Amino acid sequence: MSAAVRALLGPAVATTLLFALLVSLGFWQVRRLGEKEALIARIEQRSKEAPQPVPPPERWASLRAEDYDFMHVRATGSFIGGRDALVFAPPSDGASREPGYGLLTPFALAGGGVVLVDRGFLPASKAGDAGVRAAPSGEATLVGLLRAPERRNSFTPADQPEKGVFFARDPTAIAGALGVADAAPFALVLDAAPAAGSDWPRPVGGVPTIVNNHFSYAVTWFGLSVALLVVFGIYARGVLAHERI
Repeated sequence: MSAAVRALLGPAVATTLLFALLVSLGFWQVRRLGEKEALIARIEQRSKEAPQPVPPPERWASLRAEDYDFMHVRATGSFIGGRDALVFAPPSDGASREPGYGLLTPFALAGGGVVLVDRGFLPASKAGDAGVRAAPSGEATLVGLLRAPERRNSFTPADQPEKGVFFARDPTAIAGALGVADAAPFALVLDAAPAAGSDWPRPVGGVPTIVNNHFSYAVTWFGLSVALLVVFGIYARGVLAHERI
């Protein structure tokens, strides 16, 4: 084995391992691209379907998030006045430049059970206004999207139930803090306000903008793998050329 080959052995092994890692990351992003496109298509289809009745309470215990998330529904009942919760939210497009909250109010369904209704975005400066937060009275029929509980991560602040402030839309936890029994495991995000009145809270719709950058990520990983081979090829050519001198 020549000195040049021995000199290239270690870098060749490292290049092979790193190349395999980069290519596997690229294919992983391709797989994630397919999954994300399927998710977006499912959300688009569900959210644009004609509203259907909210699943009845006897089905709630067996429901999985994928069974109902983004389902377009209608619900008849009445708001439970005097109880609501604030869920921290960034400024919503077209609603405010000021950070604020989603205002969740319990809604007693005519057929039994309670669902937490996200009535819309409320700027932080309006959060203490009892008149703005007051829910409409009387029976109403609401239309919106069912949403599964929001996931927490290591950066999600701890909730402040004693202040009625939460940092994830978790219907079970919020209903428990509000003392609401028979609550649904999902929230209902309104398409529009149930009645004319104050500009706040302002419904912003239940379909968020879903970021799908997996194609560009895949191109990046595959591009890096090709660049790695080019760099190793240039290095190997230099080593071999030096041996011939």
